[in-house]
Order: sequence, then C-alpha cells, then structure tokens
Amino acid sequence: MERAVRIVFLSVIFSASRINCQEAILHISNGNTNREYCIVYNQSWTPLSQTLEAALQYPLVNMTSNVLCNSSGISPDVVKGKALVVMRGDCDFSHKALVAQSLGATTLLIASNNTLVTPSANDSEYAKVHIPLALTRYRDFLEAQQVFGEGMQVQLYAPPHSKIDPSIAVMLLIAIVTVALGGYWSGACERDRLNSGTEGGGGDGKADSGELFLYSPLKVVIFVGLMCGMLVLMYFFYNVLVYIIIAIFCMASASALFSCLDAVMEKIGCGTVSFSVRNWNFSVRSLILAAVCISIAVVWGVYRNEDRWIWILQDLLGIAFCLNFMKTISLSNFKICVILLSLLLVYDVFFVFITPFFTKNGVSIMVQVALGPDASGEKLPVVMRVPRFSAWAQNLCGMQFSILGYGDIIVPGLLVAYCSRFDVWINSRRKVYFISCCIAYLLGMIMTFAVMLLSGMGQPALLYLVPFTLITSAVVAGCRGEMRQFWAGTNYEVLDSSREPLLPEGRSDSSIEGEKC
Repeated sequence: MERAVRIVFLSVIFSASRINCQEAILHISNGNTNREYCIVYNQSWTPLSQTLEAALQYPLVNMTSNVLCNSSGISPDVVKGKALVVMRGDCDFSHKALVAQSLGATTLLIASNNTLVTPSANDSEYAKVHIPLALTRYRDFLEAQQVFGEGMQVQLYAPPHSKIDPSIAVMLLIAIVTVALGGYWSGACERDRLNSGTEGGGGDGKADSGELFLYSPLKVVIFVGLMCGMLVLMYFFYNVLVYIIIAIFCMASASALFSCLDAVMEKIGCGTVSFSVRNWNFSVRSLILAAVCISIAVVWGVYRNEDRWIWILQDLLGIAFCLNFMKTISLSNFKICVILLSLLLVYDVFFVFITPFFTKNGVSIMVQVALGPDASGEKLPVVMRVPRFSAWAQNLCGMQFSILGYGDIIVPGLLVAYCSRFDVWINSRRKVYFISCCIAYLLGMIMTFAVMLLSGMGQPALLYLVPFTLITSAVVAGCRGEMRQFWAGTNYEVLDSSREPLLPEGRSDSSIEGEKC
C-alpha cells in the first residue's frame, strides 16, 4: 500500500505551465472612495491605457437589465459620452459593442455570471469597433453598487505584465533548500545506520530502518510504467481520482510533516515525557506533533481552494512531503540513478511536448492533469506555488502563481541523496559528491527558468535538471577515480546480507553523529 501511494503521487508531480487571460483593472471612484476590480479584455479590440493616470474617466450607466442586442428602448442621450454596463448573453460581443458604439457610448462593460473569458470575434469584426470592451464579474458590479450607489466614475487600464517576477527567486530558493536538506537528511540517516552496525538486508529492498530501496533495473522500469499508466488514468478519470489524490496527499503530507518536525525536535535535544495506558506507551511530544500536523493537513484540505493564503500551507506540506520522500526512498547505486532519471526525463518530455499532438484541445496531458481540466475546479496538490508579486491586475482576477512540480524536486533529489550517502560510505569530510550535485541542481534550475523566460512558455524542468546532475556526478566520480565504486554503490540489492557495504580500500565508515532517522 505504501509503495502504491508513492507511485500514485510520483505519477502526477511534474511541472506545468499556466495560460493567462488578458487581465486588466476596472478603477471605480466617486471622488472620496476608490475600488479596483478585475476585468478581462482582448488587445485586438481598442487597446487600454497602461497606467491609471493615462486612462480616461467616464460616468457609468447601469443597464444590467439589458443584454444590448439591439438599441430599441434606449435613448442615445442617456449613454452618449459615458461608459455602459450590460449583461452577457443572447448575442456576440462584437454585436453588443457595435450597438453601444452606435448609441454614442465610450466604453462597454459586459457583466457576467459565468467564468470570465477573453472576449473575441471574427478578425473582420475587430476593425469595426472603436471603443474599449471588457468583461467584468456581475458580483463585483453589485458590490460596487453597494459601495458607490449610482454615482460611479470608471477608468479602465492594463498594467504591463512583467516576465521576470521576484516569485521566481523564492521558488528557486525553496527548490534548492529542499533538495539540499533532503540529501543531507538521507546522508545523516545512512551515517547513523553505519554507526549502529545496521546493514541493509534482504532482496525485498527494505532496510531495517524502514527505508525503501530501488535496486533492480527491471523494477525501475515497472515503476515508471505504472506512473505512465496512472497519469493516463488521471487524464480520463480526473473528476473522480482527484479527490482520492487529495485524500492521499493529506495523509502522506501530515505523516511527512510529523517525521520532519520529530527529527528537528530530536536534533535540538527537545526531551519528551512518556506515559502508558493499558500497556500502550505514548509520548507527549509525539502526540502534540501529531495533533499539529493533522490539523495543518485538515485545514489545507478544507480551504484548499482559497488561493489567497492556502498556498503557504500547501508549500509547507509539499516541502515536508519531498524531504520525507528523499529520506525514505533510496537509490542503491549510480546505475539505478541513471536508469530512473533517464526514464523520467523521457516520461516528462513525452507527456509535455508529444501528447499535445494526440489530445483534442492541443494541451499536453501533463498540463491538464497538473492544473485540472477546469480552471475553476479542483486541482491536484502536486506543485509548489508562490504568488506572482508583480501581477497586480492578474491577481485581482485570480491569484497568479509561479509553480514548480514536486517531481522536479524529488527526482533530482533522489540523486542528491545518493551522492550524500556515498560521501558517508567513502568517509568524505568535504561532502564532495553532495555539494557538487547540489550546485548542478541549482544551475539546472537557473537554466530552466532562463529558457522559460526567453521562450515565454512552461518547461519540463527535468529536461535540464537530469543532464546537469547526472553528468556532474559522473565527472566528479571520474576525476576522483571512484567511478567503479560510485557506479556499483552498496549491496542492498544482494541477497546475502552478511556482506559489508562496498567501501574503497583504505577508507572507513564515518563516526560523525547524525540526527534521528
């Protein structure tokens, strides 16, 4: 069951891009009070000013009782030289705009009870319309009516959208810190195991401390194949499986957060008090941590669609999930690392770049699964999210995020963790392999973001992270003359558990004390 949960999660935790509408800002005032609301427009119509100061101000006429498919019953004197708001429906956007323009209106706002879409028309219709046209939410207009009454003055403007946002730096920091901490934790656990004399045993791929080891190339291929199958199932049965994934995430992330916090408490020397009830032993510290972790997971589960602040909890739970995954799942040698990361690179590229040729809407399966088929529906908790700080207009319409899939942290992180454990096996005080792989991961992430900014579209991060980390690790091993040992790794895959872990001659196990595993 535990392995099945991990396969389910790994199959859907890869990067995706987000397609943005053309958002702008509706500024409403009455001389004393100002409010700003979301509008969606199309640059093919009359363009909007980029600043509030440059935007012209017009009185707003409320005609939401009318869909404006014709001008009957409307006096031109009422709307001439003013902005006009009508309801969406019954006729095309271009038709409404032409009617408003013929009545002398200077701006047309279309109030919608449905999801806002970019207003569009045939190419021949754009040139006929000479007034700004935009969609706004009807509930926003009702709120503005309560605040301003009938004396509303409106301005429409569209601040320029910056490609480079500070959120990218925050995302980069989250990724590299998570990978480095996960690798360090895995190495510390290996050091404790060696110090305590515990050896990996058996052909089932489990060590005594509960870690799971990927040690067979065939099992790696089967593992990746199951991931592909799960992703395809998610594509076809998203509306059902999404709730199963959400439930699994709540349980897995709460358990991971407990494991992380418990290790921190042990590291800083926080004691605990135990008591017994009917021959059951309980730790006060563990009970408190469990209550806190479960509460955080439940709060996230209840408020998961509240974009304004819930991303903080999702990132916290996601970081804990990635850390615990890198500590728990171990790759036994560099050969397994090469096979697994190469297969996942092909997996990532195929489902991002190739599947758009087979889907009906031309959007990749990876993007549709990661973001959900409906922008307003449930989304899988498989990405780190940081709000775009400079996207003021876009955030009015709905929080815009820079995102990074958990897989872009976990998959290279498994190699970083292997490098950290190898440093322990060869008693490398400088942690050459671990530090080199972390630096390679950082450079790969920088390359990913650079290509994303230059191309203007989301990238499969593993396309850059896998070559950077694998090649760097191989070069370091080759330069140090340790490629044979680095390639062979430990003997977890050997059925004879009486053999010692593979160490170069003349080297000894590290005696450095590590934190709790």
